[in-house]
Amino acid sequence: MMKQNRMFSDLLNPLYEGCDLENLCVATYLVGAEKDEGIVIKAQSIGIEQTTGSWVDVPAETDEVRSKYCSKVIGIYEVPAYENQTNVNLAVGKDDLRFYVIRIGYPVDNIRNNIPLLIASITGNIMSMPYLKLLDIDFPESFVKDFQGPKFGINGIRDILHAYNRPLLNNMIKPCTGYTPDVGEKLFYEASAGGVDIIKDDELIGGDRVFNKIEDRVKANMAAAKRAEEIKGEPTLYACNITDDVTKLKENAMKVINNGGNCIMVDVHGVGYSAVRALAEDPEITVPILGHSCFNGAFTSSPYQGMSSKVVAKLARLAGCDIYLTQPPYGKFDNTFDNYIINLITSKAKMYDIKPMLPFVGGGVVPGLVPKFLDDAGIDVLLGVGAGIHAHPMGPQAGAKAFRAAIDACMNDVPLREKAKECKELEVSLEKWGLYGEDHSKNLYAI
Repeated sequence: MMKQNRMFSDLLNPLYEGCDLENLCVATYLVGAEKDEGIVIKAQSIGIEQTTGSWVDVPAETDEVRSKYCSKVIGIYEVPAYENQTNVNLAVGKDDLRFYVIRIGYPVDNIRNNIPLLIASITGNIMSMPYLKLLDIDFPESFVKDFQGPKFGINGIRDILHAYNRPLLNNMIKPCTGYTPDVGEKLFYEASAGGVDIIKDDELIGGDRVFNKIEDRVKANMAAAKRAEEIKGEPTLYACNITDDVTKLKENAMKVINNGGNCIMVDVHGVGYSAVRALAEDPEITVPILGHSCFNGAFTSSPYQGMSSKVVAKLARLAGCDIYLTQPPYGKFDNTFDNYIINLITSKAKMYDIKPMLPFVGGGVVPGLVPKFLDDAGIDVLLGVGAGIHAHPMGPQAGAKAFRAAIDACMNDVPLREKAKECKELEVSLEKWGLYGEDHSKNLYAI
């Protein structure tokens, strides 16, 4: 008797309601297909390729194996939702594509407690296909329970800083690299004394450099933080960039801690999610981790390829970043507004027992943007400022004071122009860089 094509079987195409959802990580993809291409077969080919099978049936891939370990296609949705062939023929030209949102469940047992294997399974070989982008992963609690996530999270960082009921302020030391510890210390002190909460190395200076060793810059900057605290009455976190070969990360982290440092930073995509996780879950690493997202755009920017920055944010949070950078749409970068808001939500919204991760917004941030950021994110946001502090005409300390004045104004419902009448530092910032909603412009930025 002729058998049903297994690509169309109930076994591989269950209803969502018929699945054991606690044993599935459900990936949502955007997939493009040729006009007359069978999308059910294409979806199954994607899932099978990433689980038990290959491009042709193999003898050992039995129905029992497929039942336990093969992917399950639980949703295929064409956009627009054609159901009439006449409409397809009228709307889609001969060489045009049809686009689908496809949801595929991957058994947790295939990838449990293993981020590299998760990435290999849910992205893997299929990423070489044109017109395929991973939009999201729905993680069941059975998968997430093996991960600690952020050790400190938003509340833990606020406790360290004794800073509550306001957004937090970050500064990146500028120039980005090539400076000596004594130069960095002076810049650190000015920004810290002006009111910055967290000062970080740039992503471009990591580990030991011939001109700037970890121990030297930690000692210098923490001494500057102590002097600044006597002035402003607040502690400062210093996120020292320990990014390096994975075999040196623990050693670098301990150099920071043993020399009085109180925060570490890693370039997440340079070292890998598992390296971040190893640091976060190590009991000897007793300081928060700031994750930088450099290289993120290489696999998130295309609308049709790679994976979304929402997936990246989820993985960074699972891996244990206490703070993670996302680019807003107002400054140097061109992220869409909705994508940026989704990333803010992904950082902070409930995720079983995983602590919320502090979203860090940076890239051309100036005081005139502070009201907009608070409208977008509320108070649980870290405002990342580089040149907006160091290029202030009155100096870095004045640049930091301008931001704290802007934050204070927003927390007390005072318009920035009104606040600037009593704060020269803020007045100068607004004159130089403008106020969002009035004259703030992307023309401020060269990229």
